[in-house]
Amino acid sequence: MNQPSRRDRLKPVELLVLSAVMSLFVGLVVLLSTREIILSLIFFGVAFIVSLVILAMFSLSIKPNDAEQHEIDDDEEPKPSAH
Repeated sequence: MNQPSRRDRLKPVELLVLSAVMSLFVGLVVLLSTREIILSLIFFGVAFIVSLVILAMFSLSIKPNDAEQHEIDDDEEPKPSAH
C-alpha cells in the first residue's frame, strides 16, 4: 500500500491554518471596533468554525484532474498476491 504524500498529510493542517488566519482577522476587526475582548473571542470562534467548514466543503467539491483520477483508479485495483 502506498504511503500518502507529504502534501496529502499536510492538507488538514493547511486548512486549519488558513481558517485560523481568517478568523484572527475577524477577531481583530471586532476587537478594534468594539474594544470588547469577550465579543471578539466569540466572533473569532464562530469565524473559525464557519471558515473551516466552508474550506472543507470547497476541498471536497474539487473534481480531480486526469492524472489524479488515474492514480485513484490504480489504487482501487486489487494487487495480485505473490505466493
